[in-house]
Amino acid sequence: MLGAMTENEQTPAAHWEARYTADGKDQIWSGRVNTTVADVAATLTPGRSLDLGCGEGGDVVWLAEQGWQATGVDISPSAVARGRAAAAAAGVEAIFEATDLTEWRTQDEFDLVTATFFHSQVELERTRILRYAASRVAAGGHLLVVSHAGFPPWARAHDEEGHEGHRHSHDFLTPEQEIAELDLDAGSWRTVLAETRTRDAVGPDGEEAVLEDGVVLLRRTA
Repeated sequence: MLGAMTENEQTPAAHWEARYTADGKDQIWSGRVNTTVADVAATLTPGRSLDLGCGEGGDVVWLAEQGWQATGVDISPSAVARGRAAAAAAGVEAIFEATDLTEWRTQDEFDLVTATFFHSQVELERTRILRYAASRVAAGGHLLVVSHAGFPPWARAHDEEGHEGHRHSHDFLTPEQEIAELDLDAGSWRTVLAETRTRDAVGPDGEEAVLEDGVVLLRRTA
């Protein structure tokens, strides 16, 4: 039973499915596109897009609305079902697939691959997944990684003794560290963006904060 497991003992699939079905909520994210994804995609010619860890599909639906042939993949079947429903409600066509990304493979190539806040509270082979996704970027296409630069102030939990601490331990990479970790062939990739951006955010209890995000945009040249 999930209730008998600690967070770190759960498989990624079990953890994220529980995350999306907890408390009977119909939706846990805003449904709006990530600002950085929108800003970057607006500079590109629509083609085939892939969103890793798409969640409830906000970015996928927006990309489809802009004329992209949009695909989203996520480990949670419940999240994927919500993405399909969101696409139907918006009147756009998009492909959603529930899959374990550590095992996911495709013959398709994409003009834009996005990974937005692709972090996990349980162990996930993040770098290996991103490297494989990069291998499916077509020549002239782009890989966009948007990541948290640190924990938001509301991402805390109390342990059994009442001490406050973050829900999980995570070393967030700077944009430069992200590029080094990916270790893509320098002869085939060009760095377009490697920067930290700020954004206004509101926590689940209405707490406002200015957060920092790492942004890496790479273009495949060959």
